[in-house]
Amino acid sequence: MQSEQKISYQVIMAIIATGIMSFCGVVVETAMNITFPTLMKQFNVSTSTVQWMTTIYLLVVAIIVPLSATFKQNFKTKQLFIFANIMFILGVFIDTIAPSFTILLIGRAIQGIGTGIALPLMFNIILEQVPMSKIGMMMGIGTLITAVAPAVGPTFGGAVVSSIGWRYIFIFLIPLLVISLFLGVFNIQQKSEIKHSRFDIIGFIFITLGLSGLIFGFSNLGNTSFIDLKVGGAITIGIISILMFIWRSSQIKNPIINVKVLGNLNFSGHVFAFFIFQLVSLGLSFLLPNYIQLVNHSSAVLAGLIVLPGALIGAVFAPLGGRILDTIGPKGPLTMGSGIALIVLLIFVFNGTSLSNLLIGCLYFFFMIGIGLSFGNLMTNGLKQLDSNLHSHGNAILTTMQQFSGAVGTSLTAAFVATKQTTQVTLSQGTAAGSHSALIFLITAMLIEFIVLVKVVDFPFKSQKNK
Repeated sequence: MQSEQKISYQVIMAIIATGIMSFCGVVVETAMNITFPTLMKQFNVSTSTVQWMTTIYLLVVAIIVPLSATFKQNFKTKQLFIFANIMFILGVFIDTIAPSFTILLIGRAIQGIGTGIALPLMFNIILEQVPMSKIGMMMGIGTLITAVAPAVGPTFGGAVVSSIGWRYIFIFLIPLLVISLFLGVFNIQQKSEIKHSRFDIIGFIFITLGLSGLIFGFSNLGNTSFIDLKVGGAITIGIISILMFIWRSSQIKNPIINVKVLGNLNFSGHVFAFFIFQLVSLGLSFLLPNYIQLVNHSSAVLAGLIVLPGALIGAVFAPLGGRILDTIGPKGPLTMGSGIALIVLLIFVFNGTSLSNLLIGCLYFFFMIGIGLSFGNLMTNGLKQLDSNLHSHGNAILTTMQQFSGAVGTSLTAAFVATKQTTQVTLSQGTAAGSHSALIFLITAMLIEFIVLVKVVDFPFKSQKNK
């Protein structure tokens, strides 16, 4: 870690380069959700089929992200960045001209490779090249990308698809990705030593089966019963495979991810809190636009605009929350941010079946303040529980949890809504009732997160940093 207190120009440009790519990956994911009705009509596919636009992307990202520690050890940072960027541009180009839904899915999968490499790469650069006294602020800026982009995506997607067509969602990304490539090529520096290690193919198979099974199972939760092979069977295979991956990783010298870091209860407590916070955040970002459209009968564009102020205030508070951590420590911003989110969810629950657009916009505004104060700091303070030589493994675990929790949060909330939609008289009533049930689930999860967070921040476990 650098000893200087000033962040160099090249490091800032390197973070911006990887940040742009990460931002594009998350924005296009949420922007495409708005286009599903249009894609279903154009390509003559069903609702369950069109969902693969998101599912295939999440699967690829979730498989690639855990490999980040291995990639970092075996390849130069600039090599990884250039490969990720070119793959992303290739995927975007394929989707821009895709003549069929199958080709569209291939493009999304290729984009997932780029995002899966870019997300952890950005955080590894911050951890390795930013002075210790400013890591909190820069990690806040980094996590801001994945916290705010889900709110920006629907606004962007709704405006584009209703005016000039869904293909322009991809076209608009190309100049940003080219700028990102240019900045990265000229500014990314190599700080860590390359140590070639043998790739654990067996471990890769286990983690691929594990994450694929879990994401596939949860993604189908709203479409069929739990006992169906597509849900219960897939989740069972996923859990068994993850357990086998953990066992395998604990037995070999150079695992894909050093899962022994989870034995540090202070770190694993932060991982759990981080997982829940992301689950709640993306669950809410799924619920609200649907509520605005299906219950309040507003347009997709208006739904995006209502949540946009929250996204903007989150952009302000993410680096501010990191700066507060750098100045006074983790307890204040972490507990305050989670506390604000908990209070907002409580108000949502009390008004769950009668939420006006104004109330949704105001509550989401304060929820994103809570996100800004604590989300990035959960990652920063969690990694501080580990020795620096284990940061890449900790980062891989946190970034993997971030992707997986997003899929779980969206799928579970969608399942709550879908269940009620089939039992109520109208779609509007069903969506309102289902959203209320989902909000009860989210506040329960957030309460557990808050209890765990207070435990690891106020009363840390005696186990110290992993050696």
